[in-house]
Amino acid sequence: MANRFGAPMMAVAALALSALAGAQTAPRSNSGAGKEPQATPGAGPVLLDGWGRPVVNALKPGEKPGPAPRHDISGVWEPARGPGDGIQANGPRDMPYDGKPEHDPPYTPLGLETLKSHKALFGFAAVLESLSNDPRNKCDPLGFPRADFYQIRHTQIMQDDHKVAILYEFEKRWRVIWTDGRELPKEVPEPRYYGYSVGKWADDSTLVVNTIGSEGSEKVWLDETGRPASDAMHVEERFHRADHNLLELTVTIDDPKMYTKPWVAMNKFPMRLQSPDYDVVEMMCIPSEEEQYYKEYGDQASGVVSKQSKSSPGTK
Repeated sequence: MANRFGAPMMAVAALALSALAGAQTAPRSNSGAGKEPQATPGAGPVLLDGWGRPVVNALKPGEKPGPAPRHDISGVWEPARGPGDGIQANGPRDMPYDGKPEHDPPYTPLGLETLKSHKALFGFAAVLESLSNDPRNKCDPLGFPRADFYQIRHTQIMQDDHKVAILYEFEKRWRVIWTDGRELPKEVPEPRYYGYSVGKWADDSTLVVNTIGSEGSEKVWLDETGRPASDAMHVEERFHRADHNLLELTVTIDDPKMYTKPWVAMNKFPMRLQSPDYDVVEMMCIPSEEEQYYKEYGDQASGVVSKQSKSSPGTK
């Protein structure tokens, strides 16, 4: 059964989304066997994929990963430290918005002004649910590079001689990285939520991807905490396949409108390879569910309903 997201993405998002990872361990019928999968004694609950099938480790017990294949990052990848490691509700794992100066990007005056105008649900300056102006609250696309900085769960990468396609679990979105030798456009035809991306192999196991042309800060936030992104942003990703079963992702932000210099948001974030028959679950943001959540829970929690009732005619 598909996992659908509306209400859980609000105030309890971090907990609810962590629960989703756990939900894959809940007992469900294995359609292939017609019975519940059995856990190995002492091994914990059985993990299930999107088809309700037990997850098979890419490596056999005691087997060591082989070398990385040449010019190949394809496969289904999961955060190596556990599914919840990619949620990153408080900002990119290596640069969380926690009030510590060393984790503050080098804002320009415009960048700082834009940050203050963003009312995020998470981070050091978080607000209550109904006070947030995050475009994501209306189920707008996360866009890029926020897709790297929030809800990195099971990510499928497919490639051929011309391109690499990245399929994100959250919102079931995808983007294309062209590897056919083309350069980035000198003039962006039109802004895109996921920008224009080209990739080149720096060596046999490292794909360097450059992306421009993302939407401005009114439509796309950099991360879950409201850090800004502009139409001048240039993002570099380095996908380094350390061995057959380990992929490391490094992301550098260069946005002269919002930041005074480039900064590294994610440094060698580890992803581990899943078995080739792994089916990624469906995670959707449903506008009608989101609206219903605010009506039944978000407004009350934020005091919006009480304020409205006091200002309504005939109230005391």
